[in-house]
Amino acid sequence: MAVGLLGRKIGMTQIFDGDRRVVPITVIKTGQCVVVQKKTKDTDGYDSIQVGFEDMPKRLVNKPVMGHFEKKGLSPKRVLREFRVSAEKYSVGDVIDTELFKIGEFVDIVGTTKGKGFAGVIKRHGFSGGKDTHGSMFHRAPGSIGQSSQPSRTLKGTKLPGRMGNARQTVKNLKVVGVDKEQGLILVRGAVPGIKSGLLTIKSSVKNR
Repeated sequence: MAVGLLGRKIGMTQIFDGDRRVVPITVIKTGQCVVVQKKTKDTDGYDSIQVGFEDMPKRLVNKPVMGHFEKKGLSPKRVLREFRVSAEKYSVGDVIDTELFKIGEFVDIVGTTKGKGFAGVIKRHGFSGGKDTHGSMFHRAPGSIGQSSQPSRTLKGTKLPGRMGNARQTVKNLKVVGVDKEQGLILVRGAVPGIKSGLLTIKSSVKNR
């Protein structure tokens, strides 16, 4: 796996490409991601680096977490993420910024989808529902959810009402159409999961390098 970058979703807008076609884009605000910890197979059983994002006031950090940062000589960070890469290329305190990605490169973006609360099967799974005619008595219900004597239970994975959204989601193969190092902005073509100011993880595309 490749190292990634953390950022916040600013929102969506549109730009014109070289052929004067409208391109929908998402603007992502990134900051300087600092390498907080290195993990190796000898000490932890696997290779990775821990990256911190966004400074956090010391008054909001408990003592064990503060000790983790003070041991490295770094200020406390609000968000910590691990990337499974070889730790030999990095040192504690190294900064990872927008130079990690170039225009034209494809990336995978991980975020948390918008929470919709409790939803029925029509909204949550796209069921068509029953007839709307008079006397139908079956409009938005899920219908049969199991069998009778065999196997006498509801199978795992059956689509039922429940919590919709607020789940981790990855959108793959989004093209980087702009990078602004001074303002720490990355522009990607298309939509990404989550609300405005939602936390995102940007990594090089796995299937389209």
